[in-house]
Amino acid sequence: MKKVGFFRSIQLKFILIFILLLLVAFQVIGSFFTNELERELIDNFQGSVNDRVELISYNLEQAFDRERDEEEEDEDGPTFIQEVQSIISDVGSNIVTNIQVIDNQSRIIATNDFTALEDIGKKTTRNMIQQALFFDSYQQDTQYNQETGNVVYMIAQPLFNAEENVVGVVYVEASQEGVYEQLQNINEIFFNGAILALTVAAFIGILVARTITKPISEMQRQAQTMARGDFTQKVNVYGKDEIGQLAETFNDLNSRLKHSYATIEEERRKLSSVLANMSDAVISTDNSGAVTLVNEAAGRLLGRNPESIIGEFLLDVLQLEERIVDISDLQESGSMIIDFSDESQEFIVRANFSTVLDDQEEVTGFITVLSDVTEQEKIEAERREFVSNVSHELRTPLTTMKSYIEALSDGAWEDKEIAPKFLNVAQNETDRMIRMVNDLLQLSKMDANEYPLQKERTEFIAYFHGVIDRFDMNVPEHITLKRELPKKGKYDVWMDTDKMTQVLDNIISNAIKYSPEGGTIRLKAEQQRHHVLISIQDQGLGVPYDKLEKIFDRFYRADKSRTRKLGGTGLGLAISKELVEAHHGKIWATSKEGVGTTVHLTLPLMNQKRRGA
Repeated sequence: MKKVGFFRSIQLKFILIFILLLLVAFQVIGSFFTNELERELIDNFQGSVNDRVELISYNLEQAFDRERDEEEEDEDGPTFIQEVQSIISDVGSNIVTNIQVIDNQSRIIATNDFTALEDIGKKTTRNMIQQALFFDSYQQDTQYNQETGNVVYMIAQPLFNAEENVVGVVYVEASQEGVYEQLQNINEIFFNGAILALTVAAFIGILVARTITKPISEMQRQAQTMARGDFTQKVNVYGKDEIGQLAETFNDLNSRLKHSYATIEEERRKLSSVLANMSDAVISTDNSGAVTLVNEAAGRLLGRNPESIIGEFLLDVLQLEERIVDISDLQESGSMIIDFSDESQEFIVRANFSTVLDDQEEVTGFITVLSDVTEQEKIEAERREFVSNVSHELRTPLTTMKSYIEALSDGAWEDKEIAPKFLNVAQNETDRMIRMVNDLLQLSKMDANEYPLQKERTEFIAYFHGVIDRFDMNVPEHITLKRELPKKGKYDVWMDTDKMTQVLDNIISNAIKYSPEGGTIRLKAEQQRHHVLISIQDQGLGVPYDKLEKIFDRFYRADKSRTRKLGGTGLGLAISKELVEAHHGKIWATSKEGVGTTVHLTLPLMNQKRRGA
């Protein structure tokens, strides 16, 4: 792994974070300090100016009172103007830049600004002064002087005589430039101190970051060593803090991984030994279908070197390209027969597929187990051929026997009391054997694909009602047929009604035969996506779980004595399965001993746009 540079390392990030935190702290403290200092300096400045204005106002009010008394004594006016001018001229402060005294007629009677002496005697229209005169109120404001670039604090203080009447206004302007110069000097001192503090903090941050990153760097190097399979080294523990605890945990993880790695390696060797010595052929693939493991038995079965198969596509190895389009279809197929036969040799293999899932139930691969079933398929083919031949051979003599027994039962036998009973039994047995022969013939034709279906569009619910109606007329009184069929919707099915009637008759007849007195048979139909699901449930003795899949096998009887007593041949469900699958449907059963059995079958629904035959 490439070494991480300093500018991309966690050490630099620690230093930057440390400095940024200090900058934020300085920014917050500086902003708060500056704002508070500015507010305090301005408040002090304005308070000082206000105190001077109060003193000037008091002196001016005294001057206005004396001026009135002198008028009553016929004294000259210039004495009052001179006194007012003297009062404002004595204000010796460099912060007060302009003082004007205005009488109650809005005329300027005195000013300390010698450049504006020509304004004396003129009326002023300044808004603050007018408000102070007419509203008897104290006025103050702060404005920025664009000419001088200074902030000016302005006050308009009304002057009252002894009778509390407004006799004039004193207007004062004071520059706040000194306040901001003082504030700037303080900010420069604070900034220089912050730079010095950041420099020291950066140096300390480097030292602190190295103490944190050094153990982490060691753990990184140890992790790389562990990734190569070396679990012999340990990382140093420098303390009991979180980093030290992490180092101890890392060392513990190293020990556990070492043990787990040894265990996995041992299990791998065991698995390799088991696969190598298995008689069954096993092929493992990833989720894309690429072969990852092949045992010796699979190589011998396929006649290829196992190592040459690894990496190939499973569908290519098993020659399933035309039967299966996508590898994910193996999950649905479960098991299939693969014919590798050629002109010189017959070779048939059964492939069982299973999926490998991870913790998230996602498919991570497939396991394929191959078995040579050539001999089994030969035996099955011979059995089917035997059934067909025996059926053809037995049908003619059995039919002849039936004809003679019918003739004897009409009165040819001498004993009129006993003979009919024996003949009736013989006739029943003959009928049962003939049914068996017919069933065998039907199965044989199905196996040979010589049993064509006459399919047509059929509305299944109405058709199913008709089938049940026939049973309602003949069902024993102790049996109840309960319909659970949808009342709305159209369920069109492309099927051979005669063959499907045979299937339903067989299943319903079995349900009636095996139902106890007072039993209820539930007949249900419902739509499931693109199929109609038919369920026929009885309340009989049920079928054991381990025998449930065998009830559709030929000649299989769950209860042989009861089946023979009721006249069963053991071929009804096998024929039903063949007919349902010929309609591209499925049939299966669920059962619970002592509760009953339910036979389910599905038939594909037609597209509404599809036309009939």
